[in-house]
Amino acid sequence: MDEFLKQLFGAEMGEAAQTVKEARKPNKNGTIIALVLSIIIFIVLEYMVLLPINLRSPQFIMFLVFNLFIFFGLRSLLTLKFDKISKAVLTVAFVGVAYIVIGNLASSSIFHATAYQEQLDLDRTADFFADNPVVNYQSIPVVDKDSAERLGNRKMGEIVDYVSQFEVDDEYQQINFKDKPYRVTTISYSDLIKWFTNHQDGLPAYIKVDMVTQESEVVRLEEGMKYSNSDLFFRNISRHLRVLYPTLMFDTAAFEIDDQGTPFWVAPVFEYKIGLFGGKDITGAVLVNALNGDAQYYDIEDVPSWVDRVYPAELIITQLENWGKFTNGYWNTLLSQKGVLQPTTGYNYIALNDDVYVYTGLTSVSSDASNVGFALINLRTKESKYYAISGAEEYSAMSSAEGKVQHLQYTATFPILINVGGEPTYFLSLKDGAGLVKKYAFVSVENYQIVAVGDSVAEAEREYYSLLSDNGKTDVEISADSLTGKITKLQQAVVSGNTHYYLTIEGSSKVFIAPISLNDYLPLAKVGDTVEIEFLDEEGSTSETITSIQFK
Repeated sequence: MDEFLKQLFGAEMGEAAQTVKEARKPNKNGTIIALVLSIIIFIVLEYMVLLPINLRSPQFIMFLVFNLFIFFGLRSLLTLKFDKISKAVLTVAFVGVAYIVIGNLASSSIFHATAYQEQLDLDRTADFFADNPVVNYQSIPVVDKDSAERLGNRKMGEIVDYVSQFEVDDEYQQINFKDKPYRVTTISYSDLIKWFTNHQDGLPAYIKVDMVTQESEVVRLEEGMKYSNSDLFFRNISRHLRVLYPTLMFDTAAFEIDDQGTPFWVAPVFEYKIGLFGGKDITGAVLVNALNGDAQYYDIEDVPSWVDRVYPAELIITQLENWGKFTNGYWNTLLSQKGVLQPTTGYNYIALNDDVYVYTGLTSVSSDASNVGFALINLRTKESKYYAISGAEEYSAMSSAEGKVQHLQYTATFPILINVGGEPTYFLSLKDGAGLVKKYAFVSVENYQIVAVGDSVAEAEREYYSLLSDNGKTDVEISADSLTGKITKLQQAVVSGNTHYYLTIEGSSKVFIAPISLNDYLPLAKVGDTVEIEFLDEEGSTSETITSIQFK
């Protein structure tokens, strides 16, 4: 052949053919080179994707199979052989694929419907009125996530030295801080250059929004946060967790603050409880100090009480769907659907006993607009309760409240379920086109045509009590009170664009809050004026919102 090429194309072409032939000789060290290159590729990709090195993780098994194919391809190119090693590598790779396929099939709800249904243990004997005392309107959260974002971003814009260097994350996790509902979020570096110039000191602040008063605050830190989602390399919170705990399977880390205001990352740790890859459930959490990166793992029963959210709401809703779907087994969900329930489309959070609960209604699988009950689930302990309270579903209540102010074209937030005077009630806020809360509404769960709307929570509550009385709810517990006396102290403040007057009256140690809409004379009020006020007395509260004020 070589002589033929030399004769046909000349000596140069013959030499080139000889070079190609020599170049295609097997590399004696091909296996070692392929192995080293595969390990390097594995490390680089693992640095990027951060998968747990855990055989119970289907994502890691697929990642391992992918790397085995890379090794097989590199070795084949270098050794030019398909030998026992090649066969062994391909066998292991295909076993991995089969492991995932069979594992997913064996974990299917077809075989484990009862196990899926029992992952969430709802207490059907729970008493709504015992678990939910009559609400104190001064603790009702009126801000949803969208409004919190607007308030926090606006506050951030006021800090000139921050706004050019940092951006606000859109997380805004709801937590309880000192027995009050807040939404908190971190700030992040605006871009790579801003990270390069600022990362040595860390992120200097986080944002906190009071969900009751709508007040937002940029909390400046004495020591910057060195670990966050926007940090790079090994200070990125996800990478930091993976380095410390390479085998644990993490859900998304959430930002929280402890009782002293110290920022933390709470990273839920999960395992599969049904079959190989089914029945995902939280078994613990790693708490990471955002300032210095110190981390500690806790089993689920040992998680500190200040932590509010260990169970992701999405996981809880999935388990609630399974609880309602598989009540009478798998095939019942496809055939008669006897007793099958499903959560309504949407959920919200309720603050109770210094914990955060996810709340949603439960309805039948038929297309109706009513709930047969409600679920309330603790996001720290997964304590779950079912309240057999029938009535309008949440979107009907939202439409009813919007109908009250249809001329203003306000939109309603997803409601929360509260106890108002012994009556299960939806509470929601009404927002204008700019996303700012303008009015508040109470809607009866039993009869969503009973709707009260007001410029303040107290005003809406007073109107709601009146409507309940007019509709024959004579057993409603109304604790109204009045007081006449002279104003001893008077201060004015603007809260979320609305003017409020804070006053003390002789004969009472409480602070009374009067929205400017109550009386046109309020701007002219002064210490020494005699007033007669009405308010809904909240037992144990040091301040009350006035529902009526008259000047004598």
